[in-house]
Amino acid sequence: MNKYKLTNNKKEYLGITLYQIKAIKDFSNVNKGDLGGWIEKEDNLSQDGNAWVYGNAKVYGDARVSGKARVYDNAKVYGDARVSGNARVYGDAWVSGVARLCS
Repeated sequence: MNKYKLTNNKKEYLGITLYQIKAIKDFSNVNKGDLGGWIEKEDNLSQDGNAWVYGNAKVYGDARVSGKARVYDNAKVYGDARVSGNARVYGDAWVSGVARLCS
């Protein structure tokens, strides 16, 4: 079963349309109904595991967040970057290109 859906809340960022996510079930520290951060498409955030994008964080391009990874604050993950395992990306951090961040 999916853990989140894209909402109708959207914003333009660098010419890309980003959609706010909404949890559709409880998992980890996320409750059903919680609004999350902003992604371009479902491929950016795994429907499996406990990975989540919070607040004003953005994930776009061919980037992917999975496992138990968390992206929050004003962080950006984009390009072909992968954030997985227990990794945390936060503050004003940018992870891009073909970077792989795993903890």
